[in-house]
Amino acid sequence: MIYKAGSCLLFGLVLVTNTTLANINEIVTVATRAEADLSEVIGTVSVVDESALSLVSHAHVQQTLVRVAGVNLHRGNGQEYLPAMRSPVLTGAGGCGGFLMQEDGIPLRAAGFCNINELFEANTEMAQRIEVLRGTGTVLHGSNAMHGVINIVTPAPSAESKVALELGADDYRRLKYQSSLGSLAVAANFTHDGGFRDESGFDQQKMSLRHVYKNNDLQIDTGITLTNLNQETAGFIEGRDAYKDSALIKQNLNPEAYRDVRSARIWSRVSLPKKNYQLLITPYIRYSQMDFLQHFLPGDPLEENGQKSMGVQLGYYRTLTQGLNVIAGVDAEITDAYLKQSQDKPTQGSAFLQGTIPQGQHYDYQVDAIVAAPFMHLDWAVNNALSVSGGMRFESMRYDYRNNMLSGRTKADGTPCGFGGCRYSRPPSGKEQFNNWSANLGAKLMLNNGSHVFLRLARGFRAPQATELYRLQRNQQIADLDSESIESVELGFDGSIKRLSYKLAAYHMEKDHVIFRDSDFFNVSDGNTEHQGVELELDYAINAHWSMAISATQARHIYLNNVISGDINIRDNDIDTAPRHFGNVRLAWQPSEDRRVELEWQSMGSYFLEPENLHRYEGHDVLNLRAGWNLSESYRMYAIITNLTDRKYAERADYTSFSQERYFPGLPRAMQLGIELNW
Repeated sequence: MIYKAGSCLLFGLVLVTNTTLANINEIVTVATRAEADLSEVIGTVSVVDESALSLVSHAHVQQTLVRVAGVNLHRGNGQEYLPAMRSPVLTGAGGCGGFLMQEDGIPLRAAGFCNINELFEANTEMAQRIEVLRGTGTVLHGSNAMHGVINIVTPAPSAESKVALELGADDYRRLKYQSSLGSLAVAANFTHDGGFRDESGFDQQKMSLRHVYKNNDLQIDTGITLTNLNQETAGFIEGRDAYKDSALIKQNLNPEAYRDVRSARIWSRVSLPKKNYQLLITPYIRYSQMDFLQHFLPGDPLEENGQKSMGVQLGYYRTLTQGLNVIAGVDAEITDAYLKQSQDKPTQGSAFLQGTIPQGQHYDYQVDAIVAAPFMHLDWAVNNALSVSGGMRFESMRYDYRNNMLSGRTKADGTPCGFGGCRYSRPPSGKEQFNNWSANLGAKLMLNNGSHVFLRLARGFRAPQATELYRLQRNQQIADLDSESIESVELGFDGSIKRLSYKLAAYHMEKDHVIFRDSDFFNVSDGNTEHQGVELELDYAINAHWSMAISATQARHIYLNNVISGDINIRDNDIDTAPRHFGNVRLAWQPSEDRRVELEWQSMGSYFLEPENLHRYEGHDVLNLRAGWNLSESYRMYAIITNLTDRKYAERADYTSFSQERYFPGLPRAMQLGIELNW
């Protein structure tokens, strides 16, 4: 149905011609991997540039991405978060599979091994810019690019060097350093945060290196990113409106919880430019390892996981005739991953929990994966006003799973658990293969006043994640899952009128074979959901000294399938943790080139806490204040006050199966001061 309606609109656009396009010189790589003018991209792309990143100087990436319409990260404790982008907040073992997170065009994780918090493995704090493609990705993206793509661009070599020291509340301190030595760029930051809650906080170190070699016939860009995170995690606080209690918000009911993460990535993009074509070859290697205590599960089991992967992106960019360009290529990668889960002490609580969750080893498995994906994409400039693009991708993923323990739902030594069996179930070793395809078709028209209107149709997918297939519970021995798929249609409009620039987009998406855990605790893939909304981004220069920016989202995300949950059919219910509206308004005062002050208003609408839609979080509004001023050509000072009015709110709220509301409390008012030296 989406494609029938969208095809009629697209045909109407193709019949129309108009005047020349406006010249917008913002460069992005998120859509095609090669540098492209933002005005040439058919779709909704937002860019958080270096000046905005410098002003925000985020301690958590959510503080920056809140400036982008449609993006709604719910911050957890420390560096944790739960993602949402044209979607509800997605949770569970495969929730991260709805989004593609990249750094310099390379996915942070292999397609079947995502992590819900994986942006903490990117050097977002030192990014040159952050590019966000909202909605289903292009055929160059593949698995996981269902609701959107975020690409972190690390700094390239430049003539500028800088070092900054930041101090803040709760023993927060951070050192940032960026410099270039000829064709080598270095960007690093070292952070300590004592945490505002008891026995919480983190230490984090990140470093990115970029090297550029160039001659007349060859260019080689090489990047390396190393990260380390040692976090003492504070879990949920429990009880209705617990986040409003000044004493409770500082409590840590899980002082033993922690998360340690290490990651490394290296890539080289070899560019061979010729007269009428360009060949891009990008080999890469990735490594990550994580240990964390799952404080949100009975018994506080320890998870240890890791992955090593290597791959290559091949892209052939050619001009066929004047105005007609083709991108063809192949993506391929192999992954070697493992996961272990163990519990070093007896489970506390009811007799049922004690009897079904044993002390000892729960899971121990390895998975090898191979992915191969050919694709082709065409761009056609019909005339000076109209451009059309389209493409297709086929992707095959193969898992080879090896269980290193006894199969079934027994204890590690084969002893049965009480109450019918242990909670954790280990499937026997086996192999799985998933073949998927994606496509996109779009048209963009330049209007007389220099604005643009576009229509885009897209189909995306994600293969089941390894944890959804092999980390089973209760009586489930095999997870017979299909790949999730999504179909979307999007209509967008952007341009500028005097001092006002704007982006407006409306979308409708339907997702099939949604993977979830049913009431029997089985992983199944028979869910259907619908997502529709309108997003607005405005920038208005009020006068020479005052400006205002707005990022606003109105959306609804609902269940389409008939599922009985808690004796209620949830069809047409709002998906839990899916606010119908949220937004960000920024008022800036810049009396001179040396000084800037920004007042930011973050608004979060109410949302339901569970599929039955019986409990609701009321939403919140938070104010932040930022200021920066240049003391001289070499020195800059800046100050940030978060939660200016000391509002009590919840960064995340949900409702558990044990009939208990629980929250991650929002940070109380805090100040951060920094001084930066440039040379």
